Amino acid sequence: MSSAERLEFVSVEDYLKQEEIALTRNEYVDGWVRAMTGGSVRHNIVKTNCLIYLGRNLLGRSCRPFDSDMKLRIRRERETRFYYPDLQVVCESQPPTAVFQDSPVLIIEVLSPSTRQYDLDEKMSAYLGIPSLQCYLILEQHQPEAIAMRRTDAGFLREFVDGIDTVIELPFLGCSLTMREIYDGVEFTPTCVQESEAEYEIPAGN
Repeated sequence: MSSAERLEFVSVEDYLKQEEIALTRNEYVDGWVRAMTGGSVRHNIVKTNCLIYLGRNLLGRSCRPFDSDMKLRIRRERETRFYYPDLQVVCESQPPTAVFQDSPVLIIEVLSPSTRQYDLDEKMSAYLGIPSLQCYLILEQHQPEAIAMRRTDAGFLREFVDGIDTVIELPFLGCSLTMREIYDGVEFTPTCVQESEAEYEIPAGN
């Protein structure tokens, strides 16, 4: 989720202090702060399903899922970013008092009309630069479709997942997610769109 940008440079230290008392969540992109918007019911159903099923599969193990209350820090040579992914799985966690994670092996984002551009462009570029990341999973919320960016010896490869009966294998976690689990409770219309959203409207004549 995202976002209206506040066009004033903010240091990392000031951003973290502000987030401690902020009434809304804000992302931090190389010195610029971006306020986040809320998600639809459908968006939250998909996100929560992933959290529930991954939580069950990883129960009692060192790898744990964190929802969108947990920040993700991404550091490059001269840049620092803080995002709030819809879900991240971390096997080497920061201390219990930390307010962000650094080393996710899995990141999941559920696409929304207001966030598609960020999730498919800016965030994808940033996430795929994380050394620990094994998979970036991007989920549509209006139909059972996903993109899985998987790490291989040749770099990240894009895998398209389509259909309610398909399975997303997560071998680095020793488990999987089925599309039926991910979309449990989501009702699809014949056009796979539940509410009017300009980005999802079918052009006239099709």
